[in-house]
Amino acid sequence: MKFSCLVVASLAGSALFGDIGVVQQVSGFSQYAPQQNAISLSENAQRDVYTMDDWAVNAGAQKAEGFELTSYDGQDYYAATNQDIPAGSPVLFVPNQMMFTSSSVAQEFGDALSQAENELVTCDCGELVPLFRLYAKVLVEYEKGENSPWYSWLNSLPRMYNTGASMTYACFECLPPYAAWLAMSERTNSVNFQKAIRNIYSGIISEETASNTEVLKWAYNVAATRSLDRNGELFIAPLADMFNHGTETEVDINYDEEGNCMVYASKDIPAGSPLRMSLGDPTNPSPIFAKYGFLDDSSPATFCKVMHLRNEMQELGYDFSNLLFFKDTGDMSSEVYDVVLYGILAQDENLKQGFYQACMNGDQDTKQQYLEQYYPNIIDALRTHVDGTLIELDQLSQKANSYDPSTHPRVPVILQHNAFVKETFLRVKANLDNM
Repeated sequence: MKFSCLVVASLAGSALFGDIGVVQQVSGFSQYAPQQNAISLSENAQRDVYTMDDWAVNAGAQKAEGFELTSYDGQDYYAATNQDIPAGSPVLFVPNQMMFTSSSVAQEFGDALSQAENELVTCDCGELVPLFRLYAKVLVEYEKGENSPWYSWLNSLPRMYNTGASMTYACFECLPPYAAWLAMSERTNSVNFQKAIRNIYSGIISEETASNTEVLKWAYNVAATRSLDRNGELFIAPLADMFNHGTETEVDINYDEEGNCMVYASKDIPAGSPLRMSLGDPTNPSPIFAKYGFLDDSSPATFCKVMHLRNEMQELGYDFSNLLFFKDTGDMSSEVYDVVLYGILAQDENLKQGFYQACMNGDQDTKQQYLEQYYPNIIDALRTHVDGTLIELDQLSQKANSYDPSTHPRVPVILQHNAFVKETFLRVKANLDNM
């Protein structure tokens, strides 16, 4: 089934954007003056999601029968279906003229962003240039207020975020080192974007917007949490950004040669189900927690938190997603044993190199001999690490509980994260104590 069969193909609503396309239609971006208070950024502001839904359909989006937007609490909205959807069926179509893409933004703004992008490259943030382009586009459309073709979408977005970019130093002090590092990285990216946009705002946004940290932080959160990557290019597809994350997913997102966004059912979906996609590695929830501001407590594992062995991890060719503690069983991935042993062998360069070569050459027999010989040392080191982390988690959560949630609204999700890690580590500890 093709998307033209999903509903009667009609892009009559594309007149919202003009027949000559988004890039040309908004080429006079510098002529727009800020529309004061057109979009309230108060964290308690109501999201007008259903107006956005109507706007999207009028602009050419096509939805499967049964597709709906719903909410748990009037603030957190998500896509779901009230009818059965067979595997492989089209779920949603978003035409390219509704979307933000990093390449179209580059065409629209031309050289106006080049200075800021060069600054990002200079501070080793070149990989963030596509995200910065979307960030700049969000700011431009925010300034237009109701004059923006995307006003209804912008007015439907969250104002309150629990992301690392929105956290304070008090928040970071309540997180274990790995999560704190990830969250701080998001905040650093946001601050770098603020500095860059303030240096080149002339002709893009007003000085008032460029100096408004609240607006700049919100724009970063929008760009970071609503965008998807396709081979290095970032896309934001309004309405398609309403799919929640799931360890088990119901939909897959693809793009055709014309840049239209197409969403299909990845399996048979019964009526009453949420429609979820993957926003990241489902086996390690901390990166998703830092970037998107929620904990995926259905995740089966978490990074084992051996931040003190990062160099050893990198030398062996591993990353955080390899070194896992599993929540339900308390088991450990084999890479955890490798990295801990490699750290132990650092005291003897010959032994260290022997183990390293076995790992690099795929010599499993020699590698296993090392692991068996030093097994008691590995278990002792892991017990020390796990026991120390559990003590630290209690201290961090105690600190978080001392904060007033009215002034530190991200405390609940921080405590949820720490409790997930503690539960996992307790199961690992139970296994280690029996070894």
